[in-house]
Amino acid sequence: MTQTKPKLLIIEDDPGLQKQLRWSLDAYDVVVAGDREAALAQLRRHEPAVVTMDLGLPPDPDGATEGLATLQQMLALAPDTKVIVLTGNQDRSHAVNAVAMGAYDFHQKPCEPELLNLVIQRAFVLHGLQQEHRRLQQSQADSPLTGIISRDPAMLKVCRNVEKVAPSSATVMVLGESGTGKEVVARALHQLSPRAKERFMAINCAAIPETLLESELFGYEKGAFTGAVKQTKGKVELAHGGTFFLDEVGDLPMPLQAKLLRFLQERVIERVGGHEEIAVDVRIICATHQNLKALAGTGRFREDLYYRLSEIVLTIPPLRERSGDAVLLAQHFKNRFCRQEGRPTLTFSADALAQIAQHAWPGNVREMENVIKRAVIMASGSIILGEDLDLGIEQPSPRPFNLREVRDKAEYQAVTAALAEVDGNIVKASELLGVSRPTLYDLLERHDIKASAG
Repeated sequence: MTQTKPKLLIIEDDPGLQKQLRWSLDAYDVVVAGDREAALAQLRRHEPAVVTMDLGLPPDPDGATEGLATLQQMLALAPDTKVIVLTGNQDRSHAVNAVAMGAYDFHQKPCEPELLNLVIQRAFVLHGLQQEHRRLQQSQADSPLTGIISRDPAMLKVCRNVEKVAPSSATVMVLGESGTGKEVVARALHQLSPRAKERFMAINCAAIPETLLESELFGYEKGAFTGAVKQTKGKVELAHGGTFFLDEVGDLPMPLQAKLLRFLQERVIERVGGHEEIAVDVRIICATHQNLKALAGTGRFREDLYYRLSEIVLTIPPLRERSGDAVLLAQHFKNRFCRQEGRPTLTFSADALAQIAQHAWPGNVREMENVIKRAVIMASGSIILGEDLDLGIEQPSPRPFNLREVRDKAEYQAVTAALAEVDGNIVKASELLGVSRPTLYDLLERHDIKASAG
């Protein structure tokens, strides 16, 4: 079965240039239009993801009035379409106007086929990311996991494990760096559990002074201390029947660790200043960015409490390890903040997308959210530029969109890694790679890799 070529609309009134573009863009299923009426008809009929257009269309072939009017109508009909304007040196100001109106990019004539192909490839990739993001939003609209935007296999595995663990009564520990979304996972565990109709209570152990933390957790009786003018229930008791989330549990002081352990063993609490044992039915979920096992080894965290809390462990990978998620999340936050700030839908420039993909995101999703919100507010026009992100990246490395280059690099890395694993043995390397020996010899020759025969 042959793979369907992506649909590409070329708007050009010169028959010679039409033919030239068809020939140089044979990787696509090209449809052509020579004027505004034909362009709009082809757009409605084929719904192409990407369009190239010359602004000089009849009846104004030497100007840009007709072309800009056509662009405006096209974007009104199909706002997600990526329009690439082809322009001569003298028409650069018109091209800039077109981009301000919502065109994806512009390319100078006469066209260099390789460069134009690269611009078109990137436009298709961006359109595909945006469509995938929209599909994810629609499929997750009513899901408790709606706050998790990802296509990374490791993160999707976390989501599947949340669905498996949620119906149980097991105590869950959620591990991950700051900003990875531990509370989002905790809330999903609650919403997918039989306790979903009851309360979800959360407390951050690192944000509350040690002197107040016990009363926040377990409550207090009237007169227990100065200012205790009435009996007050703690967060654990208020969560009766539901879920209690202990964030940054690694910062829990040792005396409170003992009291939490007693609660987990006996399921009863005592308010500060009280002597009555109160039975509480609550599911415990905790989270931390620290290595609790290492803390237990140094005596800073109770080992018995660690094992009580970690009946089930879910580890959220950092954003830098989630392949493709940075751009996906950036699109999600950009759309959300455009709605919140009352701005028309913005688009990212190619430079901005490259910076987003390259940045290490040490603050993870929380950092991403803050950066994109600031960029939406600070962007001057309809496009978010790299400088609007303020990530301190001046010249991001171009991302490899050429599939042949990506495949060759992956093949080279896989073959060399396999040969290193088996000390150059061809037979064992072919078995490890899952290919025949003749195929492996072909790969060695193609990539100029030396190996000992086996």
